[in-house]
Amino acid sequence: MISIFILTHNEERDIAACIESALISDDVIVVDSFSSDRTVEIAENYPVRTVQHTFESHGKQRTWMLRNVPTKHQWVYLLEADERMTPELFNECVAAAQAGEHVGYYAAERVMFMNRWIRHSTQYPRYQLRLLDKDYVWFDDYGHTEREVCDGSTGFLTATYPHYTCGKGLNRWIEKHNRYSTNEAAETIKQLSDHGVDWRTLFFGRSEVERRRALKDLSLRLPFRPVVRFFYMYIFLGGILDGHAGFTWCMLQAFYEYLITLKVWELQNGYTSDVDLTTPSPQQEPKELARTT
Repeated sequence: MISIFILTHNEERDIAACIESALISDDVIVVDSFSSDRTVEIAENYPVRTVQHTFESHGKQRTWMLRNVPTKHQWVYLLEADERMTPELFNECVAAAQAGEHVGYYAAERVMFMNRWIRHSTQYPRYQLRLLDKDYVWFDDYGHTEREVCDGSTGFLTATYPHYTCGKGLNRWIEKHNRYSTNEAAETIKQLSDHGVDWRTLFFGRSEVERRRALKDLSLRLPFRPVVRFFYMYIFLGGILDGHAGFTWCMLQAFYEYLITLKVWELQNGYTSDVDLTTPSPQQEPKELARTT
């Protein structure tokens, strides 16, 4: 068996369905960063444990959780409030944990947007580290999101999970990614100065995760990045096959990229940022764009 962590901040709209999908496990823990809505109240109606911890950053929140919250099982699965556990994925996780071949496993998401699976323009399958032995994995900060650090080898699961992105409406999406873009701009400047493009990894990386990270290093150096990103997603990746939802998704990604490029220009030209980059956002929110950049 495995334990399941659910990370939340103001998730009253999604938390019930998320918990209900997770109750296939006998140990579910909601880690809340002091929501101001009914998230905790709703969670307490279910047979789960609820822990609250002040949010510092995405990486620190996850590492604190793994190191300080006791679990019934050594192996844990990390679930976001707008994601769902499935019986197929859970059974595969249990089997992987029992085998103990690796210290962590990546699972692929199925992005659900405007009541449709956005299969093509999201570069499916895109993997996130979800199942892990909590003694051998921790997280560092990376831009507005986090990046895993594994003391051992990792593997990949075949079962996938649905991710219901933009479930809180476009106004919330735009506000959130306006904030994210400031941190991404600072991270972009850092990456451009720290290292170049790893061409070998880009073409011959051992996994999708390695190749995707190398591709991001390349994309940061492309001129007209927002336009390039739209056509890459909509035409090259086949977003056009995802219908109206796919077109909207690709436009939103291009808009987000444009915000980042504008804020890079601001920072490089000495403008004051609208967000204090030394102070992490006080919110723990889903990271739909972090998975597509």
